[in-house]
Amino acid sequence: MSTALNVVRRNGLGLVAWLTGIVFFLPIAWMALTSFHSEADAATNPPSFTAGLTLDSYREFFGVGGGASPWPALINSAMASVVSTLFVLLLAFPAAYALSIRRVRKWTDVLFFFLSTKMLPAVAGLLPIYLFAKNAGMLDNIWLLVILYTSMNLPIAVWMMQSFLAEVPVEVIEAARVDGARLPTILARVVAPISLPGVAATALICFIFSWNELLFARVLTGVVAETAPVFLTGFITSQGLFLAKVCAASLVVSLPVLAAGFTAQDKLVQGLSLGAVK
Repeated sequence: MSTALNVVRRNGLGLVAWLTGIVFFLPIAWMALTSFHSEADAATNPPSFTAGLTLDSYREFFGVGGGASPWPALINSAMASVVSTLFVLLLAFPAAYALSIRRVRKWTDVLFFFLSTKMLPAVAGLLPIYLFAKNAGMLDNIWLLVILYTSMNLPIAVWMMQSFLAEVPVEVIEAARVDGARLPTILARVVAPISLPGVAATALICFIFSWNELLFARVLTGVVAETAPVFLTGFITSQGLFLAKVCAASLVVSLPVLAAGFTAQDKLVQGLSLGAVK
């Protein structure tokens, strides 16, 4: 009897998982389908599932008809996201090592301080940052976004990597130290390979946060450093909302994040599950 109940429970949980996945996937599928419709078909209510498919929205998004090209914005987003993520990893890794393996005094207070920096609403710091950027001549500068994204993602990266590095066996580090390895060598050749899934999970989350950020990019950039989310807002004009074009643009802008998540899904699952089971 208990075996039958276990089978029913597992099947029930599996069904719930599939239904939940479908519910989360439906908006993406609907956006993809709408992007292949004409504007007239996309605006019908109720929506038409049998409408003809076309690539006109993608042609307009990529500027085939003479519109603005999205490539500068996509390149800016890629540069700001990738470079800031690399800076975050370089800064967060030794900080997490000091808070997990070679713990500093009152390390819990340090972690709470890192977390407290995320409690400030982003809009509250917008005006001071804008005034600083204006006086420093850094408005519409991609490196300003790199610095901002690095500082914004660093606290959550330290928190995540601290929990990952806490699972590294201390005996391995002590053995490397006995063999004469110095701290940089220990970090690069001992700790980093063991905690690679956690590092990958942290990098992916920081990349997603940077790629999707809109508020600071919208206010602090103009034409030169415009990012992909800011470029998307340009499709909402006084003439109305062009639904098919917006769906096409949103799908293209989402592809790098989806591709990164799909590529690193194994490392992401391993990293997020580190420390869950002793």
